[in-house]
Amino acid sequence: MNKYLILLSLVFLSLSTQASNLISDKRITDQKNCFSSQFTTYDSWRKSMEKKYKHKNKSDEKVTQALSRFDATFSNKTFDLYKSKLSCRTFTYKVDGHDVYGYIIKPINNGKKLPVLIYNRGGNGNYGAVFFGSMMRNLFPIANQGFIIIGSQYRGTFTENIMLDEFGGKDVNDVTALFDYIPNIEGADPKRVGMYGASRGGMQTFLALKKLINIKAVATIAGNSDLLKGLTYRPAMEKVYRHRILGYNENKIEELAKRSVLTWVDELSPNVPILLLHGTNDKRVSVNHSIDLADALVQQKIPHKLVLYPQDNHGLVKNKNKANKELVNWFRKYL
Repeated sequence: MNKYLILLSLVFLSLSTQASNLISDKRITDQKNCFSSQFTTYDSWRKSMEKKYKHKNKSDEKVTQALSRFDATFSNKTFDLYKSKLSCRTFTYKVDGHDVYGYIIKPINNGKKLPVLIYNRGGNGNYGAVFFGSMMRNLFPIANQGFIIIGSQYRGTFTENIMLDEFGGKDVNDVTALFDYIPNIEGADPKRVGMYGASRGGMQTFLALKKLINIKAVATIAGNSDLLKGLTYRPAMEKVYRHRILGYNENKIEELAKRSVLTWVDELSPNVPILLLHGTNDKRVSVNHSIDLADALVQQKIPHKLVLYPQDNHGLVKNKNKANKELVNWFRKYL
């Protein structure tokens, strides 16, 4: 089977299982239930992961270790809780003539209008795409606190046109386009919309914020704020920039500046509060990105909060629950 079709089958979970739509908009197509196919039950999900581990590892010991890590990260109890409390769909929408894949997660309708969070993923291309496991770990806990979450996989992801992702170029339109669908989300309050992103998603968040006027609050997790300076911390990122950013070799400084909020921080609205979360032992995106941005926000008198987690890494694995609580409290306060 074509490798892109395999990836599509994973992210969309089950092309044969139709589900009730969460977004009532003809421009949104292929809405599919996240809790279907191998994700219908915890046992079926675990068995599919065991099969995957066996395919990748010849050693029974390594398979056992991988399953142990899976069990430590995802429990049957938590899976059943989220399945009973949340509705989740994947979908397709068009941006600039391209089919783009997205997802939406919301608490099962309790009759109340709920605030909406646009989530911006990290990575580039297929790397960092939001699969079911990352939803379980990073998004379901936030949505379960009373938020509707909608996000984009970015153009090119899960297709043969993977080079469409420009790492902060036209792909930002994939983020801003989601805003137009919010009024048509079941149970959504279009007047209470926030945005947050992790890693590269932090960059996407600020770039989108320049184009949207109705975002009430934002947050970043291990976000990058100065891509040029960031190369001094992690030179290997230049390979990504050369690969993704159009005109990078000819206009390196200009293209990186366009994507670096620190170079245009004075354009940010003083009415949109910003939460910055970062681990001090982050080897992928230096904590200095958030520290420097916080200093600049002070100078611009933009309301913000900087939370540093000592000795934690890029994914804040040691402080996941604390970071989630910060996010929830932040958006409850301002949305």
